[in-house]
Amino acid sequence: MSKAEMKKETKAHAYQFYLGVDGGGTKCTIAIMDSKSRIVAEATGGPANPLRVGVETAVSNIAYAVDKACDDNELFRGDIVAATLGLAGVRRYDIRERVRESFLGRFNVKKVTITTDAEIALYGTTLGKAGLVVIAGTGSICLGMDSRGRRAMAGGWGPIAGDEGGGRGIAGEALHRIAKASDGRGPETALSPLAAEYFRASNVENLIGAIYAPTMDNSRIAGFSRFVTEAAKDGDPIAISILSDAGAELGNAAAAVIRKLNLHNKRFPVGCVGSVFLAGSLLTDTMSKLIHAEAPRAYLTKPKFLPAHAACQIARTNGNVVEPAPGDEGPSLTNSGRRR
Repeated sequence: MSKAEMKKETKAHAYQFYLGVDGGGTKCTIAIMDSKSRIVAEATGGPANPLRVGVETAVSNIAYAVDKACDDNELFRGDIVAATLGLAGVRRYDIRERVRESFLGRFNVKKVTITTDAEIALYGTTLGKAGLVVIAGTGSICLGMDSRGRRAMAGGWGPIAGDEGGGRGIAGEALHRIAKASDGRGPETALSPLAAEYFRASNVENLIGAIYAPTMDNSRIAGFSRFVTEAAKDGDPIAISILSDAGAELGNAAAAVIRKLNLHNKRFPVGCVGSVFLAGSLLTDTMSKLIHAEAPRAYLTKPKFLPAHAACQIARTNGNVVEPAPGDEGPSLTNSGRRR
């Protein structure tokens, strides 16, 4: 190695970087921050919910995204000194430890925090202060924190028992309405031909074969929710009703968290995170009404940081985020008897 090359390598390794990961059931997004709080690289990878795809696949997808970000921006992986992984499906301690072990098998990082995707989204909204975040992507969940650091949660039950207001819940209700319309048990809807096209069925009657195909998964079904939004914006009354009901479900989840934390008389932000919120007021009108009925001074807002960026900030500053202790199944929740 020449002196010039050695000098270049020494200079490169003088930097310290911080990794933030936002991992869900559809994809993971990673960001890398430098010591001056500047995001210097970003990339996306495959799903990173270990309950859905397994620990090794989840970590492999994260590693792929990190490698891509580093390669595209000429960064050294070895300069990453701390990482915060905010992942769906990691409430259980044993899963968090398996993720940590797999991650450390691939990365030589001094400080690794494994927490939930809801935690990093909450920090991105409140910066460690009191407030709520409502996440509505493939699934749905609400997490809140009061001024003493107490947390409460509602939702997060997954596609079998929950996900109301999330993409999977919206798409599932749309399919219910389409089936009823096809049978004559309900009114016609513009969603019917959209579903046939999206699921690649020759006609509505053949949707059964498409939606119950062995290769169909919740992420694919959830993707139909954006067509529900399009139909609602075009004035379809069924689609409008579905989004209004979804907003009510998200509002009810937020109201439950407000009650648990006794935030009724406080002024605090409610962050709206996830692709479902692209529906705008079609969704948030009913949601905000239910929230304001519990806490009139609460206000809906976009997060100050994207979740992956918030995870970077946590890694850099060791911010106010909870990684549950051994034996816990959730982040110090007031409804700690429930498990995911």
